[in-house]
Amino acid sequence: MNDLLFSVFPSENFVDLSLFQFGREKCSPAHSFGPAARNHFLFHYVISGTGTLLAQDSGGITKEYHIKSMQGFMIFPDQITTYIADKDMPWEYVWIEFDGLRAKAVVDASGFSLDQPVYKAKSKEFREEMMKEMNYIAENGSSSPLHLIGHLYLFLDYLARSTEGFMVNHGSKLRDFYIHEALVFIEHNFQNNISVEDIADVCGLNRSYFGKIFKKAVGKSPQDFLLNYRMVKATELLKLTRLSVRDISSAVGYDNQMHFSRAFKSIYGVSPKKWRAEQNLNIE
Repeated sequence: MNDLLFSVFPSENFVDLSLFQFGREKCSPAHSFGPAARNHFLFHYVISGTGTLLAQDSGGITKEYHIKSMQGFMIFPDQITTYIADKDMPWEYVWIEFDGLRAKAVVDASGFSLDQPVYKAKSKEFREEMMKEMNYIAENGSSSPLHLIGHLYLFLDYLARSTEGFMVNHGSKLRDFYIHEALVFIEHNFQNNISVEDIADVCGLNRSYFGKIFKKAVGKSPQDFLLNYRMVKATELLKLTRLSVRDISSAVGYDNQMHFSRAFKSIYGVSPKKWRAEQNLNIE
């Protein structure tokens, strides 16, 4: 029988970096998960034992990786994977699922890719500090969201530093300026009928080039990011106010309530009205 510690992060309001779920598990022999695809980055660190990761590479070909204690593996959004505990020495691992504007940059800086998903630390000190942060998050799921986000930043810092991949790329400063300008514009204008062209114009870039640098930096296209940003704001209004779905639709930039409901359902799987009802909210 598996020994499982598992938590789901209670907040969706952190944009730069956010947690989704995390935990620790001591697997039974030959225990497996998958094949499955995740919506976010998911990192496993193996505390003891061994196991096998089956993961699609950049060409869509499934590769096999044998992973032992003090190693780990990164799963990418939409990547199909299966992982299996060894039948003689099943692994115990701790995991964190995370995402956000800065997630892809940290993952890249740590040396991970679809073709290189295995974690092998170059610094014992930073590896041990990283594991401490992962265990702390796994064991403190009831702490405040802000407290847990602070430890997420520490975990990612140690992850990158343990691989000797955390370096400042001075050539990216101009790109970071454009991305900052775009994010500020979205934050201040998401409730208006803005387009990707409008965002690119604020940065003084053509849409095609802007789309490329935005996706490289953020991991999502400008269209997808704007959609997700609006839907997060919609969930806040659904949770915290008595506004009608029609009024919320208008408040997040949709003149057409039907279009808003369709977009909301594409992200959360249910209509705004049903989502609100499922939260068991008691708004005073």
